[in-house]
Amino acid sequence: MRSQRHSAILQLIEEKEIQTQEQLASLLVQKGFPVTQATLSRDIRFLEIGKEKNSDGKLIYAVKQKDDFNRRFERVFIEGVLSIKAAGNIVVIKTMNGMAMAVAAAVDSMNTPEIVGTIAGDDTVFAAVISTDAALRIAKKLEEKSRGGNNA
Repeated sequence: MRSQRHSAILQLIEEKEIQTQEQLASLLVQKGFPVTQATLSRDIRFLEIGKEKNSDGKLIYAVKQKDDFNRRFERVFIEGVLSIKAAGNIVVIKTMNGMAMAVAAAVDSMNTPEIVGTIAGDDTVFAAVISTDAALRIAKKLEEKSRGGNNA
């Protein structure tokens, strides 16, 4: 449930300009994730979410960007991935239910030139890769990441 809630939080922050925890909590309730203020505060800290100014100068929640594969994405990736397999020039990533979008965002954040793009369902991510050989390499690197390795 926690991983699914984290995925929902990340999705909401990407889709909407959220200014307060109350606003975020209300949106989570609408998605079926009732949370206390204390739980939401812990989730925000765990996911390394901060506030930044939008184009109107208002402070909104946003994901802190630190590096190509920051700790927030690393945690989501490690918690959410069940299996990774290359299939032709596609890398298929099976995830826990509701985690595919967050895992796809983690893959996208790696800024790997060999990955052309990702598409996510509920529990599956397809990463289109430039070649079959590259897909095998990427699958191996992602598998290492899913086990907590830092060489990808």
